[in-house]
Amino acid sequence: MEAVRPIASEFAARHWYRLSPLSVILYPLSLVFRFVVAARRLLFRLGVLASARLPIPVVVVGNLTVGGTGKTPLVIALARALRRSGLRPGILSRGYGASGVEPSAVTAGDEAERVGDEPLLLAEHSGCPVWIGADRVAAARALCAAHPACNVIVCDDGLQHYRLRRDVEIAVEDERGLGNGLLLPAGPLREPADRRVDATVVNGGGPGPGKFAMRLVAAGLYRIGDASAPVTPSELSGKRLHAIAGIGNPGRFFATLSSMGLVFSAHPFPDHHAFRAEEIQFADSDFVLMTEKDAVKCRRFGRRDLVAVRVEAEVDPAVTELILERIRGRAPA
Repeated sequence: MEAVRPIASEFAARHWYRLSPLSVILYPLSLVFRFVVAARRLLFRLGVLASARLPIPVVVVGNLTVGGTGKTPLVIALARALRRSGLRPGILSRGYGASGVEPSAVTAGDEAERVGDEPLLLAEHSGCPVWIGADRVAAARALCAAHPACNVIVCDDGLQHYRLRRDVEIAVEDERGLGNGLLLPAGPLREPADRRVDATVVNGGGPGPGKFAMRLVAAGLYRIGDASAPVTPSELSGKRLHAIAGIGNPGRFFATLSSMGLVFSAHPFPDHHAFRAEEIQFADSDFVLMTEKDAVKCRRFGRRDLVAVRVEAEVDPAVTELILERIRGRAPA
């Protein structure tokens, strides 16, 4: 279930984020999906399906919905905050799009095709050891063995990966909320909307009961392949710009560019899209703008007209305080 990805942003906009005739037609299938989800969760609770608890706390940052909501920037922000509090976090990721399935370390400068785009971003910006693996339990144990000083793990995604027990669960939503409130395939939900978590972080929204605010802010532009070569918005003014976005919610990225006063032609792509050189060649273009998640896959093209937009998450400090409170009160494994 955790590997389910958006069918297409257009389909999602038409059917998952409102009630449509198709969502009504698919509703019986969503009931079947709900039963499977509930049965699987119950089997883990009863111990019929085995789960493993690590000797150090585990914090899972994930989604109740399919699609991108800003998990990766949040994981980076939380990892940095935990480091500032004196902890030594490690980061765990599935490594969607990675070429291998065995536990593997991710380091800055790795190839996105080998390790996945999001894990590479985590390795380059978090300052923490990052490991990937289809089996998160095995990957977590490998991380702990390689970094014995690590005393907390932050898991990027994996809310539905019950084999790995967790001490704190954080669900991330964006401005789209929970869509039409229906489970797959009639809606975007992986689990029922009333599924309990320790905290919900709302990207682009305000605080509420059990909810904490977060926003993504532009932190600069730079030429791909040379992060030390910044580009200012004024340098792009009056230029022929194209923007690509292979993320879960491309509209959010395009809105960020518009808020910077940039005028561009928008080109949305599927989440985790493996770009080919010809797909981002535009005849009437001076610069092509993209997210850092897409940039790590386009470095190999060696073009000077590709510009990445760095964003950082500003998160309510109460989220970090909640995590510290939970893991400091954790009983030994």
